Amino acid sequence: MKLNYKRTVLIGLAFLSISAFWQLYDNIIPLILQNTFGLGETFTGTIMALDNTLALFLLPLFGAFSDKVSTRMGKRTPFIITGTFIAVVFMMVIPYADQNKNFILFFISLGTVLVAMGLYRSPAVALMPDLTPKPLRSKANAIINLMGAVGGIFTLAMISFLIPKEITPNYSPIFFSVAALMVISIVILVLTISENKISKELKENNTMIEEETEEQKGEKSEMPKEVKKSLIFILASVFLWFTAYNAVTTAFSRYAVKVWNLHGGGFANALMVATGAAILSYIPIGIISSNIGRKKTIIAGIILMSISYFFGFLFIEYSPIINIVFAFTGIGWSAINVNSYPMVVEMSKSSDVGKYTGLYYTFSMSAQILTPILSGFLLENISYRTLFPYSVVFSLASLCTMLLVKHGDSRPPKKNTLENFDIDD
Repeated sequence: MKLNYKRTVLIGLAFLSISAFWQLYDNIIPLILQNTFGLGETFTGTIMALDNTLALFLLPLFGAFSDKVSTRMGKRTPFIITGTFIAVVFMMVIPYADQNKNFILFFISLGTVLVAMGLYRSPAVALMPDLTPKPLRSKANAIINLMGAVGGIFTLAMISFLIPKEITPNYSPIFFSVAALMVISIVILVLTISENKISKELKENNTMIEEETEEQKGEKSEMPKEVKKSLIFILASVFLWFTAYNAVTTAFSRYAVKVWNLHGGGFANALMVATGAAILSYIPIGIISSNIGRKKTIIAGIILMSISYFFGFLFIEYSPIINIVFAFTGIGWSAINVNSYPMVVEMSKSSDVGKYTGLYYTFSMSAQILTPILSGFLLENISYRTLFPYSVVFSLASLCTMLLVKHGDSRPPKKNTLENFDIDD
């Protein structure tokens, strides 16, 4: 049995469009909130946390709803088309509201876009396992995540090229470029992927693989106490390192302006370096973790990121050398992401993988709700220079909890290094 790489790449176009938007959201929306509407850091952080707050409710809701839908286009495709259409239309209203300084129109448009993204994110992610036999899903998920990284880099490149060095630039070109990418991606997906046809073929050809045995379905034994303790500590670690990392990614565009006086889209270069370094390091990190273990690799990643945050704090003005710091940040984050989710599901039984996946997302999203508000409060009431020390503290806290994790580190050797890309969606 071999993975259909072409089909998986095409399925990954949905995640590419999602990642392209979130990169735009994290970097441009905070600038509009502060430079155009004059909002403080705390209020800005609160608004920036809306996407994750909505996600806690919308992702499981529409994911479960799409499970029960049956149309001529399939279960997931209608959600993907509808969500993309609504998101793209209201995305183009956001820069218009920015130019006209109309906060009510801006807020309504942004809220509608966030709901639309929540409407189709879970169905888009679920499309891959729907159309991929179970033994091949790790390889497929690797490709899906790489497609997401391509979407994120596209947006960062457009930010760097299209935003002029002005205090209040016109963001219409960058919004248009991302919207165009989203539309093109979904059009290609819909024209090339016949959800019902592929699903039918899989059911006919892989019935024995797709269905769990009655014995697996009946696994109800309680998790051992020691394993449960490890699970608690690794979920705490997930919360803490997302608290550290998301603070930087959410506030970096403003930090670059306020501390380094770096206007325009120049700040995106450092983020592109971090993303590129993470992509290039996936396979080497996978090889390393297969030799020394996931836990040790994660700990090395946490230490590397903590050092990177510390050196980021030392820069009082912009220097190209900061790109080296961000390259190590990307490598450290890759070391964590490649191994953390597999450690969580390693502690589960086959019948509980979805449940523990949900736990993983709950803790990561909760961190991304809290940290823009908490870090924003510190930025506003103390100093922008608190950003990197804030991340150092929470990163080191995740190191302490990770040291207490004793389970989830064993897994059969991978036959293909591509499986090491199996990371967070």
